[in-house]
Amino acid sequence: MHHDHRDLARDMGLIAGDPLVGAGLPLWLPAGAVIRHELEGLGRETALATGCSPVYSPVLGKRALFERSGHWDKFADDMFPAMAMGGPDAEDLVLRPANCPHHAMLYAAEQHSYRDLPIRYHELAPMFRAERSGVVSGLSRVRQINLDDTHVFARTAQIGDEVALALAAGLDVLGTLGVEVSHVRLSRRDDGDRWLGEPERWADAESQLREATSAVDLAGRGIDLQEVAGEAAFYGPKLDVQVRDAAGREETISTVQLDFGQPERFDLTCIGPDGGRERVVMIHRGLIGSMERMVALLLEVHDGRLPIWLAPVQVCVLPVSEAHEPAAAGAASRLAAAGLRVRVESGGSLGRRLRASRRRRDALLAVLGSTEAAGDSLAVHDPATDSRAAIAVDELRNRLLAAVEGRRPRVELC
Repeated sequence: MHHDHRDLARDMGLIAGDPLVGAGLPLWLPAGAVIRHELEGLGRETALATGCSPVYSPVLGKRALFERSGHWDKFADDMFPAMAMGGPDAEDLVLRPANCPHHAMLYAAEQHSYRDLPIRYHELAPMFRAERSGVVSGLSRVRQINLDDTHVFARTAQIGDEVALALAAGLDVLGTLGVEVSHVRLSRRDDGDRWLGEPERWADAESQLREATSAVDLAGRGIDLQEVAGEAAFYGPKLDVQVRDAAGREETISTVQLDFGQPERFDLTCIGPDGGRERVVMIHRGLIGSMERMVALLLEVHDGRLPIWLAPVQVCVLPVSEAHEPAAAGAASRLAAAGLRVRVESGGSLGRRLRASRRRRDALLAVLGSTEAAGDSLAVHDPATDSRAAIAVDELRNRLLAAVEGRRPRVELC
């Protein structure tokens, strides 16, 4: 039976909350910070591997910025109130509900030739939603969202290649995380009149998105493509990678969204081949999504037994008795010196300590008694697979390092 991520997070000591801090504002304890740090590292590596340039932008912006982007008109009820700043140059500042206006300003800060495109800005960026106290919950509904966020500025003819690059990366990331993909959804326009841009432009964009799904060979990956008319955002079609959580509920994780609107609102162009100004397309790309929702999903999908490279404690060393504690400390220090996350659990009965380690979902339980101390080994148990083996300390270190560096789900014990 799988458990709610809030119960798992409590058992594993991942997050805390306090009324003085506020609802929907989780505090990441050290064990939770390990998971988030590893996820952020995966996001950064994927961004760099797909040609992104890291950027930083402030969490605040003038109200006028979000009026121009359209967020103020459409999402004001979900934004925190503007903060009035006094003085002769009085202006209202707003906690951003999205990162795209800032990235649009980053693009606009320099002149670009068509030869420079595509340009990809990546940021692990916080944004804010004024969720009501009654709906915030654990890590799935929070007021500060920390997003693995990329915005691509491209020419119209580059849409297909960029979407294929992003979709393939998103599928690879979910595979690394051990999350099974249900299907990919292509959200298109319908025959209504609420869409921004000419029908021909939409038809070309939708065709490029469809071709991108062929380029990444969805069928060969065993993933269906489902097209849904009328479900696109008014400013462009999109691809959503759909997964199912432990309870079977469908949710979106990775998204590739075309945007014709922001380039119009912010007049984003490049110098075209003829020397004139050419309007660019913005592509919103989120592969991991928010750290909070992804951690919640991973906890429930894996029932807390995360892939070994994500686990807050990769090895818990348990001496059988007080006499074995020096040998256990020595073995743990050798593993930790290699960069592995190790905990020594001593004091009290071995049974109680084993139960505590299992409740925390430590990845490997390594018992050390007289036989193990004499042989410089550990009796290792992987609760996720129920596999057991006696392994030399140095051999366990090598196997763990190989699994962690390769981001493999588990360590082969036998």
